[in-house]
Amino acid sequence: MPRPLWTGAISFGLVTIPIKVVSATEDRSIHFHQVHLEDMGRVRTRKVCSIDDEVVPQEEIGKGYELTRDEVVPVTDEELGEMPLPTAKAIEIVAFVDADSIDPIRISDSYFLAIDGRVAARPYTLLRKALERSDKVAIAKFAWHNRERLGLLRVRDDAIVLHAMRWPDEIRSPESLKPKDVDLDEEEIERAIQLTDTMALDDISGFRDEYRDALEELIEAKAEGTDLPEPAEGEERESGKVVDLMAALNASVKAARESRGKHSGQDATVHTMQPRKKTTPKKKAAPARKTTTKTTAGKRTAKKTTTKKTAAGKRSAS
Repeated sequence: MPRPLWTGAISFGLVTIPIKVVSATEDRSIHFHQVHLEDMGRVRTRKVCSIDDEVVPQEEIGKGYELTRDEVVPVTDEELGEMPLPTAKAIEIVAFVDADSIDPIRISDSYFLAIDGRVAARPYTLLRKALERSDKVAIAKFAWHNRERLGLLRVRDDAIVLHAMRWPDEIRSPESLKPKDVDLDEEEIERAIQLTDTMALDDISGFRDEYRDALEELIEAKAEGTDLPEPAEGEERESGKVVDLMAALNASVKAARESRGKHSGQDATVHTMQPRKKTTPKKKAAPARKTTTKTTAGKRTAKKTTTKKTAAGKRSAS
C-alpha cells in the first residue's frame, strides 16, 4: 500500500470511522531535469532571501501572510493545526446526493480511504453498503493543506474513494466562450449522432499513453546511440480551414465503421494500397553525454567561502 497522505476519521452522523488516506492514482509521466547543455550539469533552483541574498535552509522557511508591502504576519504550522475547525481531523459527511447531480468539472484529485485499525472495519463496511444500496454519493468537508475543501465519497471495488471537489465559486462561467447562434441542418445533426453511435464503446481500459511510449523509445535510442525512431506518418490538417461539414461527417462515419470492422473481425472495405514513398535515411542519434565536473567549480567554491568568511567577520565585529 502507498504511504498514507493523511490520517483521521470519517464523521458519519454519530459514527466515527478511523481511516488512512492514500493516493488513488500514480504519476506515470516521464520527467526531465534541467541541465546545462554544455556539460550536462544539473541546473538547480535555490531558495534565496530577498533581504540578505543568502540561501535559506528548509528548516528556516515558514509561512507569512502579506498585509501590506512592508508588513508580513508569520503563521506557524502549529497555529494552523490548532484552529477551531471541525474538519481539521475528520472528513465530515454533510449530505447524500444522486451521483448524476454532480458536475464532473468540479471533481479534482482522487484518494482511497483505508481503515486505520480493526475497530474501523465494521463502520467502514456499514458506510460502504449504505452508499451501494442507496445509489447515492456522500458530500463531505475536510481540511487539508491549510484550507477547507469539499469532497465526494463513492464506492469502487469494495473501497471508499474520496474525490476532492472545487467550491462553486471556483468554477468559471463559460458564458463568454459560447459561439453565436448558427444554423444547422437536421441532416447534419442526425449524421453527427450516427457518428457518436458508430464510435461508442463499452470499455475504454484499452487506451494507453502513446506519447510516453514514443518518449521511452526516443530516450532509449539516445542512450544507446542507435537510430532515432521515424516520425509517424499522418494526415496533415490545415488549421482554420473551412470544410464541408456534411462531407466531413460522412467521411468520419465511414472511417469509424471500417476501423470498428477491423477490430471486431467484421468485414471492412478494402482499399487499393498506394506505393510507399521513399523515405530519407534515419538520423543517427548522438550518444548520451556524461556529466562532467566544471573546471571553474573550485574557484567559485573558494570565492564563495571567502565571501562568507568576510561577511561572518563583519558580523562578529559588529
